[in-house]
Amino acid sequence: MGDKVMKAIIFAVCFLCSTAAFAQVGGSSISGRSQPLSFDYNVQHASRQALAEPQNLMDSSAATYTYGRGERPLWEVAEEKHEVPLGDSARALRKEHEVVKKSAKVWSN
Repeated sequence: MGDKVMKAIIFAVCFLCSTAAFAQVGGSSISGRSQPLSFDYNVQHASRQALAEPQNLMDSSAATYTYGRGERPLWEVAEEKHEVPLGDSARALRKEHEVVKKSAKVWSN
């Protein structure tokens, strides 16, 4: 029974692969010939034109706006981080471990 199942699986895989290969070759509507690249010609491509009228992109409700120019250094803007050194945190954990009450019972299997 195992031999028949293996043959059926191999046949199904071969059938699916051959079907996919025929679909790729026969089902394509694109020809194998090369086609030259052509660009559409636009008459107004490089002609001079007047600029369009400026448009306000902001909402009418946001009548006031602010803007700035130039750059500010990071030390003026960024918040200063105060990180605890690793040694200090290890010492605090060691002291906490010493203070914590030990269990009275010990289980062992």
